[in-house]
Amino acid sequence: MRRRLGNAADAADLAHDTFFRLLTRSSIPGFGSFVEARAYLRTIGGGLCVDLWRRREVEQAWSEALAALPEPAAPSPEHQAIVIETLLEIGRMLGRLSQKAARAFVMAQVDGVPYRDIAAELAVSERMVKKYIAQAMLQCALIEAGLDN
Repeated sequence: MRRRLGNAADAADLAHDTFFRLLTRSSIPGFGSFVEARAYLRTIGGGLCVDLWRRREVEQAWSEALAALPEPAAPSPEHQAIVIETLLEIGRMLGRLSQKAARAFVMAQVDGVPYRDIAAELAVSERMVKKYIAQAMLQCALIEAGLDN
């Protein structure tokens, strides 16, 4: 992980998180050899690296957006942390949807595009757009209820 991240402190944090995830699982897989155990830990660690990179991208984009605001309009650090966590949750939710469903949801909710225009853009029927939006809303409801795992 140190090689992938280029930082010993981040690598140590992710190694800790990797072992913590393994230890807190309800069932720990049995390993036939040291090589299998190492490969398993490497896979978990790799996923955590990707999560860290995604989080940093979101934080960087948020920082750039804040830099464009006048000083008094900048939100508090607590509010910034909430926004970043919310953006990450939305990203995970969109990642569980098909590409067209995610795009339809963003077009409808963020850009305010009417369903008929979304249907034309995605080359699907309006009914399919409604289905895509319903799938996304279900994912949002699951997140809100804490059932998104």
